[in-house]
Amino acid sequence: MSGQFCITLTTTDSEENAQSIINTVLSKGLAACIQTMPINSHYVWKGEVCSDSEILLIMKTKKACYAELEQTIVEQHGYEVPQVVQIPFVEGYNPYLAWIEANTRC
Repeated sequence: MSGQFCITLTTTDSEENAQSIINTVLSKGLAACIQTMPINSHYVWKGEVCSDSEILLIMKTKKACYAELEQTIVEQHGYEVPQVVQIPFVEGYNPYLAWIEANTRC
């Protein structure tokens, strides 16, 4: 059962944008759960070293939802090139995976 599930990660620089993404993703049934946490990001953008406070969104979903989830995040996002990546589950507690299955529509 584990092979069909994944985590999708994105970051944003505002609580408003994070909440917009969360509301849209959950209302469309593209993820069963979204966790947030404040982070500090350090990166290179257009040749400059940058540091920003961001919000990391951790979305529990199914691989079958990824394409639509990615599109939804990009449409809602304020960044020119947002981070949107998928991390597959290698293993997982079957009752939890069944809960994700029941709470995503893809």
